[in-house]
Amino acid sequence: MNQSIIKALSLLDFFSEERPELSLKEITELVQLPKPTVYRLLSSLEYCGFLTKTRDSDYDKRYRLGLKLMELGQLVSDQLELRKISLPFMKELANDINEVVHLVIVHQDEAVYIEKVESTHALRLYTRIGKRSPLYLGSGPKLLLAYLSDEKRKAIIEKTTLQDFKKDLLSKDRLMKEIEEIQRNGFSVSYGEQDEGTIGISFPIYNYYGEVIASLAVSGPYYRFEGRNLENIKDKTRIISKKISSELGHRSCSI
Repeated sequence: MNQSIIKALSLLDFFSEERPELSLKEITELVQLPKPTVYRLLSSLEYCGFLTKTRDSDYDKRYRLGLKLMELGQLVSDQLELRKISLPFMKELANDINEVVHLVIVHQDEAVYIEKVESTHALRLYTRIGKRSPLYLGSGPKLLLAYLSDEKRKAIIEKTTLQDFKKDLLSKDRLMKEIEEIQRNGFSVSYGEQDEGTIGISFPIYNYYGEVIASLAVSGPYYRFEGRNLENIKDKTRIISKKISSELGHRSCSI
């Protein structure tokens, strides 16, 4: 573990409701480290937005918690609320179709799997909560990429290297065509992109403002997603995604 990072982040614990603002001298006394070391750690936290300097002179440097913590706190709060609302519906869907169900969001230009409900089949996919994936790979991530703003989506695709696409047997032209298809159809399908021999189907989850904030993704082996069963899974996943969106305040056409 990086001890410098641990020491820097530990300084945030000294701030509280009773002590919203602290001086360099006070923090040095509390942490019992050399003053130059403490100043270096505080400067790093300030640079990253975790602290803000309220006074800066040769005699006194004072700090308070920065807005970056509020931003991260709001992100965590939103994710917890999304998971709390989605989980009962995900369980309902998983019980109905008996396939693994995921909840996927965008974070720092990647797809992150923040919730999962497993199937009862002996043959299961290996996934985990917290898993990260490129936004161009898999039905859930690609759906999120398709619903980003044009500017944001373009920036993400442009910074994806040719080697990344070659590694995953993709191309930018093919990806753009798939994005257009997702936008046209309102859902995403992937075949063996993250796990060979599997299929993934994803539908969008909207918030109160009509923004896509997550994808509801189901996946499993090809042979369990054939014919009439495939259409059944698609219909039921679509219905559950609309139910979750409705609970989040989104108003649209009837389910």
